[in-house]
Amino acid sequence: MATYVLVHGGGHGGWCWQRLTPLLRAAGHEVYTPTLTGLGERAHLLSPDIDLDTHIADVVGVLTYEGLTEVVLVGHSYGGMVITGVADRAADRVGRLVYLDAAIPEDGQSLVAVAGMLMAAARAGSRVVDGVELVLWPDSDAVRYYGVTDPDDVSWMWDKLTPHPWKCFEQPLRLNDPAALTRIPRAEIHTTSSLAMSPPGTAEALAGKEQTWVVDAGHDLMVTAPKAVAEILLGLV
Repeated sequence: MATYVLVHGGGHGGWCWQRLTPLLRAAGHEVYTPTLTGLGERAHLLSPDIDLDTHIADVVGVLTYEGLTEVVLVGHSYGGMVITGVADRAADRVGRLVYLDAAIPEDGQSLVAVAGMLMAAARAGSRVVDGVELVLWPDSDAVRYYGVTDPDDVSWMWDKLTPHPWKCFEQPLRLNDPAALTRIPRAEIHTTSSLAMSPPGTAEALAGKEQTWVVDAGHDLMVTAPKAVAEILLGLV
């Protein structure tokens, strides 16, 4: 039996995994889907202090207090920033990293540095509420990047999406031991929609990499292609 910890991306919450988790649990595995502070059902905890370090601590806390080890730590989108920090802080609890159409940062990089054009588009629709700069509002153009087009899916997501603190995206990730991080096995799952917006040659470069998959889906593939994602995740353990 494996233990999966699924970390959502910007503007989402643990709810976004609802179509994927039953498939993993049906195969006999444990699944945890924490919601990061200030988002989803934890939106009432929003404050000016929330940043990338806050979200890393959220997930480290789950691993620690649940007594989890050898976890398959999956991060979607911004969640790639988070799981990289978690693996650095709690390397002894992480068995594998999975980047699900996610940012794959190096030491000292922020999400703005990793995905500058997308972050610029997100910030164009920012609003300040109670001293917190928030982006990815559900009614902004930025959410088109999620790649969810089915009206029923859009309706299901609409009242669950929450704006995200900009501070999380501009804070650089600081690693304590970058070398140790590279020793943790990792896998990458990309989408055709994201590759279409990537620099020329990206898809060709990925074709030669081990433990790398491309799913024909939009960015929120855990919503639109859960069976394809589950098949890959189950094949890793």
